[in-house]
Amino acid sequence: MQSAYAVWLDQPVVLQVSAGDLKVPLRGTIVGESSDSVRFRIGEGWDVDIYKTMILAVEEDNWVSIIT
Repeated sequence: MQSAYAVWLDQPVVLQVSAGDLKVPLRGTIVGESSDSVRFRIGEGWDVDIYKTMILAVEEDNWVSIIT
């Protein structure tokens, strides 16, 4: 059975993450997964492991840069 995170691999996403009383969105790319965490790339090559229990939602990052 495929993981729920596998469909989001290498795509720009927004993770809704909870840490204690704090809930924050994180923009980046899911680049890997283990049994208890997701490897998440923020910016240019800054990879962090986020425990799956902290992830509330995964959303497509549809933020569009406006060039003027």
